[in-house]
Amino acid sequence: MYYDFLIKIPEQTGKISRNKRGDTTYIEYTYDRKYVPEKKYNVPMRTTIGKLSNDDPTMMYPNPNFEKYFPDIVLPVEVNNPASRSSCIRVGAFLVIKKIIDDYKLANHLSSWDDRGKGLLLDLATYSIICESNVAQYYPDYAYNHPVLTPEQKIYSDSTISRFFSEITEDDRIDFLNSWNKNRNHKEQIYLSYDSTNKNCKAGDIEKAEYGHPKEDIGAAVVNYSLAYDINNQEPLLYESYPGSIVDVSQLQYLIEKVQAYGYKDIGFVLDRGYFSRDNLNYMDRCNYDFVIMVKGKASFVNGLIMDHKGEFETNRNCAIKAFRTYGMTVCDKLYADDIKDRYFHIYHKVNRESAERAQLENELQRMEEMMNKSKGKDIDFGKKYEHYYELTYHEKDGKRKFYGYKEREDVIEKELKLCGYFTIVTSKKMSASDALLLYKSRDASEKLFCSDKSFLGNKSFRVSSNDALESKIFVEFIALIIRSKIYTQLRKRMAEMAKKPNYMTVPAALRELEKIELIRQPGGNYKLDHAITATQKTILGAFGIDEDSARARALSIGKELMGAAAPEQEEDEDGANEVY
Repeated sequence: MYYDFLIKIPEQTGKISRNKRGDTTYIEYTYDRKYVPEKKYNVPMRTTIGKLSNDDPTMMYPNPNFEKYFPDIVLPVEVNNPASRSSCIRVGAFLVIKKIIDDYKLANHLSSWDDRGKGLLLDLATYSIICESNVAQYYPDYAYNHPVLTPEQKIYSDSTISRFFSEITEDDRIDFLNSWNKNRNHKEQIYLSYDSTNKNCKAGDIEKAEYGHPKEDIGAAVVNYSLAYDINNQEPLLYESYPGSIVDVSQLQYLIEKVQAYGYKDIGFVLDRGYFSRDNLNYMDRCNYDFVIMVKGKASFVNGLIMDHKGEFETNRNCAIKAFRTYGMTVCDKLYADDIKDRYFHIYHKVNRESAERAQLENELQRMEEMMNKSKGKDIDFGKKYEHYYELTYHEKDGKRKFYGYKEREDVIEKELKLCGYFTIVTSKKMSASDALLLYKSRDASEKLFCSDKSFLGNKSFRVSSNDALESKIFVEFIALIIRSKIYTQLRKRMAEMAKKPNYMTVPAALRELEKIELIRQPGGNYKLDHAITATQKTILGAFGIDEDSARARALSIGKELMGAAAPEQEEDEDGANEVY
């Protein structure tokens, strides 16, 4: 951190040096010399003590190292002034996020909120995107060197944020979702990708934290969280949170009821295999909603269909789906014997998937056999998985049932080997195998949202101790996902137009690059851009319709706001009841 005042550069011959990196010249102090036997000479030990002024080559902005090595020099102001902001404000990523917030009119969807509440809520969403964190304790550190959306650029303390999470009501969250879904074209045909995830929770007072069937079972209670994503418009529409003991397959019908309540008419659902059930399919039929759902090739009701058509399409070039290096065909049939409707089964085969699944099965069988060989003569009972692939033999001895040996169920293993590489998509609407696969693959965007939620928004853990704070964290998380989804789609769209595919067009890389666009405080207190916007930064900004002149103008406007920024809120004594650390 560099202080926001200038001092004279010390005059110590042989001790003070200048090191220019980019457009900035750093003042370095040689505090020691170390003899290096291999080189047979002394190597200077240097540290940076300041940054050269752009206007006066005899002056510099000092940093804390200066006080360490020059303790006798009195600094002109109190460096720990709580009203100060950083002399270096990172503005690039904020410009992009602010434009998305304005384009979506997110503040308008918070019509019942005051300006402070709107700003703080959107600031927390912005913080989680840029810093990849949801830890409220560190928000003031983020706001110290970033612009904010709260009135007068005010920085609120972490204890205020903790109270803020508890102040957000269920009505606030429902009003936002109602407004967000209200003005859409409800007659437009769209496909919704619906998926869910779960998060471990060790807080004892969270009502929705219940023991269920999480993907990463660490023995803790979980909270379930689901998201409906508009594939056509590439936007999250709504979210749900529900107790961890409720399985995904039973929650779908409640989601459909919410979609109906929002007024959507012509909708199809793109679903993962976890939502496959007869009740769910019949319910979508009754609602006149189409569906596209994945089914494993080993599922009993489709493996017969695969075996009947095995060899008909796997090498037929008319069945090639080149975009995914897959072969597929479509068969019309009944899903159940008493079905009154025809379903469309799209059968696919992929060579590299076949080799991977075969290797996985062979490795699993080898592991199971090694375990059984070690367990002969022991009192052990292997589960259903072992019994599926092997005939297990047990002997009664001394009143105990001991494991004796095993024999492969060759017919079962051979059948599964033949099904490796195959998968099936079932649709209610007639379409080609290529269209069905493309539609299902489009749900990757919603899966990436869940990935980014945990990996890039810091929400792998909630870090809450109350029910209100939990719901508020999920609400902020949803708004952050709306913004980050737009960043992702705009970067993807821009990259598709480029001849080369640069590695800086991913969301994390683009945000890191934009963070290098900085405003530097000048001696008079005003801020200006530290250096010109680079070609890489121009490309990223261009994906969001921001050109260089516009970026400069917006940065200048932010700089003027920062000159009149309110003093940061001082920490108050709290009883810790609502802390979100």
